[in-house]
Amino acid sequence: MLTAVKNEIRVCLLSVKYNIMRDMLNKVTFISNILFMMLNNASFIVQWFILFHLKEDICGYSMKEVMLLWGLSASTFGLAHVLFARVFSLPELIVNGKLDAYLVLPKNVLLSVMTSATSTSAIGDFLYGILVVCVFCFSIERLLLFLFFTITGAVTLTAFSLLMGSLTFWLVRSEMLGQQLVNIMISFATYPDGIFNSKTKFILYLIIPVGMAIYQPVHIMIDFSLSTLLIVLGYTFLLSASAAFVFYRGLRRYSSSSL
Repeated sequence: MLTAVKNEIRVCLLSVKYNIMRDMLNKVTFISNILFMMLNNASFIVQWFILFHLKEDICGYSMKEVMLLWGLSASTFGLAHVLFARVFSLPELIVNGKLDAYLVLPKNVLLSVMTSATSTSAIGDFLYGILVVCVFCFSIERLLLFLFFTITGAVTLTAFSLLMGSLTFWLVRSEMLGQQLVNIMISFATYPDGIFNSKTKFILYLIIPVGMAIYQPVHIMIDFSLSTLLIVLGYTFLLSASAAFVFYRGLRRYSSSSL
């Protein structure tokens, strides 16, 4: 059992490696995509400098905490799209019958789909987040927690996208709703949770998991709490297991397009 798991992980890592190597064939384009994405993210720092020049505190967040929020959001998004980019286009594969190619592979179907593509520009997002933490709020403990929560956040984002995409097995046009919810999660992750009222927070913590992917990890990095960390871990595991379950239940309904 353990050997089989190790082999699956090894194959997935090789798949990601070769996806990146394929994009690196054109080194100028590869490096340019990364650098321009980092510059695009950095442009928003100006916006926050202006806001904090006008007001010292925004709903309990200082400049350092907002940069930590932005850094974690960027790295979470980046890691998810570097490793599991294909999950975010799962509805297209289902509707167009393109899952056929993955069903005949000798490895796990879900892992095959998840690691079959990568986004080069997302590497820039990942590196940008780490750079922000090192510049604005560096400490060894915080950096280690940041890397840990980048992984849990990427898993949560991927699992939520997988869950939403898997609904296409039952509802053909559900991809529009799922994509909107994923985009909402990414958008809300860049704003302090203190600006939202209680009803909105309920949605962001229990329905759209941006609270557990981004907000709670930021609070933990600012004021460490082991119990909250365990809650985040438990939520990540539960959401991932639920998403995998829904995917395989939906896969039973999948019909080939006979392309």
